[in-house]
Amino acid sequence: MASDRLEPAGGMPAAAIQDPGLAEAGRARIEWAQEQMPVLRRICERFEKERPLDGVRVAACLHVTRETAGLMRALSAGGAQASLCAANPLTTQDEVAAALVEVDSLPVLAARGETAEAYARHVAALAASGPRITLDDGADLLGLMHESGMTDGLLAGAEQTNSGLVRLRRLEAEGRLACPVLAMNESRTERVFNDRYGTGQSALDGILRATNLLLAGRTLVLIGFGHTGRGIAQRARGAGAAVIVCEADPMRALEARMEGYEVMPALAAAEKGELFVTVTGTQNVLRREHFERMKDGALLANAGHFDVEIDLAGLSELARGSREVLPLVEEFDLGDRKVCLLAHGRVVNLAAGEGHPPAAMDMSFSLLALTVEHLVRFGPRLEARVQPVPPEIDEGVARLKLESLGVEIDSLAQEQRDYLHSWGA
Repeated sequence: MASDRLEPAGGMPAAAIQDPGLAEAGRARIEWAQEQMPVLRRICERFEKERPLDGVRVAACLHVTRETAGLMRALSAGGAQASLCAANPLTTQDEVAAALVEVDSLPVLAARGETAEAYARHVAALAASGPRITLDDGADLLGLMHESGMTDGLLAGAEQTNSGLVRLRRLEAEGRLACPVLAMNESRTERVFNDRYGTGQSALDGILRATNLLLAGRTLVLIGFGHTGRGIAQRARGAGAAVIVCEADPMRALEARMEGYEVMPALAAAEKGELFVTVTGTQNVLRREHFERMKDGALLANAGHFDVEIDLAGLSELARGSREVLPLVEEFDLGDRKVCLLAHGRVVNLAAGEGHPPAAMDMSFSLLALTVEHLVRFGPRLEARVQPVPPEIDEGVARLKLESLGVEIDSLAQEQRDYLHSWGA
């Protein structure tokens, strides 16, 4: 890995990337994505004129993809001193990292397949750079700043994932959260576009790229039927798979049944499934007792943020041995049967694929760019707690997306709005 490609200026971290020679390939990938992100392009153009983020240090711990590059360029266009590290060691697109460093002169600390030590070092470098605003995908950056006592001067943060919000709400409950955090993942834009359409498509895309599996006629067991799980189930059924849903939440389980899916406990589903996909946000939802019941050739994939949903230690202890049968497909010998783990149990849509399509991330990163602008303007007035994205930002992004699609919608007359806010008949 190349390191210290840029000298840190004014506390900004030095860049550390895999191969600077990939920059031109990365530039082409970024430009391809930006063509499919019209809302973010409009925001970038306005930012360039108005410079609403002038001089503000923004540190982002996100997946380093071509779509993320569009966000980083928008923040820079708005005047921010932006830096970026990876939110997962297996999700970095090295050519994109190279382009951001060599073409855009942005500090990027990320390399696909980097060691856990290198990953931790890169997150620590961003934390030590003294950001005013943090952007997280899993709360590693903001969490480290709290653990290390680096919160002086911190204005606010934004968190992209449910897994990260769980960690930050724990900090808030303990009275230790030092700044306001906007819950991006709970906005309407994120839940529809990022979760249902983005992960719904890209999780299956990652599985198919890794395995070349035929989904038609296959039984997929989905562990978790939240917004993301719902999207995966819809697309798997559309591809001809039979879908079984396993849920601990009674309302979500009831929704799955009402939508026509089989619903049963994971132990019962373990005997029926051929492909298992976890998307719960919690740990060890597939464990030894599940592995012992699975069919020969069962495939295991995780679409949750952290690699804790499949009990990897339990699988290794149960197996006589393992071997890589395809890139990112590890076969575990259980004696009379074999099961295969995809992408080392890491988030499969990015570790084995390219993540969400640019058109989906157009919404997510437009929302995030406008949220950073909001935090610069109003951050000092906000309480130090996890709170929702203002609805006007959410709705504004949706309207811009509709405009980009050439879609017009109705608007309420004043008397209709008054009626909706009145108590009388």
